[in-house]
This record gives sequence, structure tokens and C-alpha cells, in this order.
Amino acid sequence: MIFGIGQDICNSKRIEATLNRFGDRFKNRIYTNAEIEKCDSRKNYVDSYARRFAAKEACSKALGTGFKKGVFYKDIEVVNLKSGKPTIILRGGALEQFKLLTKNDKSAKIEVSLTDDFNLAMAIVIISN
Repeated sequence: MIFGIGQDICNSKRIEATLNRFGDRFKNRIYTNAEIEKCDSRKNYVDSYARRFAAKEACSKALGTGFKKGVFYKDIEVVNLKSGKPTIILRGGALEQFKLLTKNDKSAKIEVSLTDDFNLAMAIVIISN
């Protein structure tokens, strides 16, 4: 059963401009320490930040809340498994909304797909069991 689907597209140039203008203030408001460390270690760090931003937006849409009802950007963490596959870890308000949405179904999971090409980053998130 599909509980929620969300998608988002993000302009990498917009993220780059925001990083240039606000730097660490933007990073620390939106991303976890692990995400910042991962993105900053990448050659194409702007694209990495943009993909994660799109994933956070897509996940908030799949939860059915957007960034309301106690769901904040840092509640949604995008990490990579050892295989390189991206996955999402939820905390705080995002985790609470996930439990409400899935009626605390222990088999519920989040799948995320990320891509980018020429200044655009896109993410699709599916919450299902």
C-alpha cells in the first residue's frame, strides 16, 4: 500500500546563490552535520546540497504536511548506504507524522530516488509498506 508520494525539482543555481549569500547559516538551518560533511567533501558540492534539498522537500510532501505541523528540514536526513543508495532517516516531527500517516505500521518504509542534470536536481519519495 502506498501511503504517500512526493516529488521536487530544485535549481542548483538557486542553492549555489543561497550558499554564497548565507553560507553556514543556510547549511546549519537546513542540513544535519552528517549531510554537511558529506556535501562539503564532494567535488560538485552544490549539486549534492541541491539533491538533498529536493529530497527533503519531496519527503515533506510524501508525509502530507510540507514543512508544517512540527516538521522541520533537519528532521529529514538524507544519507547514503555503503552501496551508495540514498535513504532517509526521520526524526522529531517528521517521524511523528510518518507514524501517523502509516498508522505505526512496522513494515512501512521510505524509498527515495535522486538525480541531477545541468543545474536541476530532482527527488521522488514513496512511503509504502
